[in-house]
Amino acid sequence: MAKWRDTGMGAVLMGAWALATVPLTVIGILLAVPFLGPRRAFAKVGPMFARGMAWFCDTPFELRGWEQLPEVIRSGRQPVVFMSNHESQLDPPVLVAALPLPAVFIAKKELKYVPFIGWAGWAAGVIFIDRGNRERAMLSLQDAAQQIRGGKNVVIFPEGTRSPTGKMLPFKKGGFALAMDAGVPIIPTATVGGHHVLPSGGLHIRPGRFVVLVGEPVAPSDFPSRDALMVEVRSRVEALVAEANTL
Repeated sequence: MAKWRDTGMGAVLMGAWALATVPLTVIGILLAVPFLGPRRAFAKVGPMFARGMAWFCDTPFELRGWEQLPEVIRSGRQPVVFMSNHESQLDPPVLVAALPLPAVFIAKKELKYVPFIGWAGWAAGVIFIDRGNRERAMLSLQDAAQQIRGGKNVVIFPEGTRSPTGKMLPFKKGGFALAMDAGVPIIPTATVGGHHVLPSGGLHIRPGRFVVLVGEPVAPSDFPSRDALMVEVRSRVEALVAEANTL
């Protein structure tokens, strides 16, 4: 590890790198849209942000457990809902780069209007939820379920926001209702490393490794209620987080 990254100047340089590469990556996506279409443009260019961060800031990431998933999922023929813990604002770009399949994120509506982030979200097909309006939120989730049944993979952070301590917050129920409505497997997922590299509310990027660990699929139809499904998935995510922390 280069020692300059552990200095105050190193922190400034890594922060500047991140701030510069976000708009550059988004501009690259937008420039590719006329040739590839929005979704393919995002899938091709979007992962470059996390890969560039891994190189310049020494934040490598690795995916584990993927080869143990059924082939029908790995090939993209069976859409799924990835449910992950949420330690850092770097979790989404790391997941975009680490997961071999394109996946749509579900995010709060406010992000839609953030320059560059909202534009990238449009290209990626992010499903924006209006949390302040229950009726609109339900309509958005119903639309999301239809898109999943049509073949889209979705990533959900069931905590709803980043954890300030690295420990998981209570899960919200909306994502589980979505998975049950869509009738597709849930893939419990652990994204570990973000609390060290860039914790919630932090601005100082530190060198460190991300581990993305995926577990066995959970079939919503095997559970009598949304609450029972949520308890099972949370238990599995907690186990994956504990395992990832030992790797």
